[in-house]
Amino acid sequence: MGKVARLAKVGFAAAGVAAGLAAGTCALVAPRRGDEDVATTWEELSSYRYAHRGLHDNRTPAPENSLAAFRLAREWGYGSELDVHLTADDQLVVIHDSRLQRACGVEGIVEDKTLAELSDLRLFGTREGIPTFASVLDVYESGAGPCPPLVVELKTHGDNYAQLTRRVMELLDAHEVPYCVESFDPRVLWWLRRNRPEVVRGQLSENFLRDKDSDLGFVRGATHGALLYNVFARPDFVAYRHDHRRRVAVWLACRMLGARLVTWTIKSPAELAEVEEAGGVGIFEGFEPGPRKGEPVA
Repeated sequence: MGKVARLAKVGFAAAGVAAGLAAGTCALVAPRRGDEDVATTWEELSSYRYAHRGLHDNRTPAPENSLAAFRLAREWGYGSELDVHLTADDQLVVIHDSRLQRACGVEGIVEDKTLAELSDLRLFGTREGIPTFASVLDVYESGAGPCPPLVVELKTHGDNYAQLTRRVMELLDAHEVPYCVESFDPRVLWWLRRNRPEVVRGQLSENFLRDKDSDLGFVRGATHGALLYNVFARPDFVAYRHDHRRRVAVWLACRMLGARLVTWTIKSPAELAEVEEAGGVGIFEGFEPGPRKGEPVA
């Protein structure tokens, strides 16, 4: 075999390996595709703007994830993103951190407390307490005019993902509020894929290797940030940190393979406009952009 023929053979082999790697990566990060019911639901979900943890300001009587913040968002015609935890006595509450120090100024873990114990705490020095998930759903369900959707983030702790997801779905089934479900924990999406495939589900992620507060470690952080857990979760949308979104994995999953893109947290009208012009959905904080075109204000 001549030198040219050997080089050609090596070149073809390398091309074959590259093609195989590309195909394998696509298979790993691919979303769910081809579900018409999901497409119809997403059309409604994507017609709204979403207030991050309600329309809140922690310097006011309407702090994050409070009923006051959710009432304001509902009144202005916004959907809300919110965070749901499972208490020690199997109840659902809405608060961002598992650790209570930042929001309530006390030591302890939400998942180690009962609902009665948590009910005595106040958010950011205001009169607002930690709301139950049911009370937030009531705020949205009982408001005037069409009900905006909720982006329900499930905050797992240890191995409670199955019970948390089951309890959240039971409560959502008992209310007439449009919603989608998202989580950083791909096991939540895996549970939904097996047990509630009709639910629109989203994988939360970011570039964990750039996040100094991440405790995932290098391997898990790199795997999660590259959306490789999609092979188990098969999400309908990817909710990626806005300032980390320009990554090959996000481009591949959303632009090439058809996942819907949601970004968080949007801090300015310019950022929101950029996301929406690209066909994405923004979760905003710190300003009031007004409803999207066609959204009524209550």
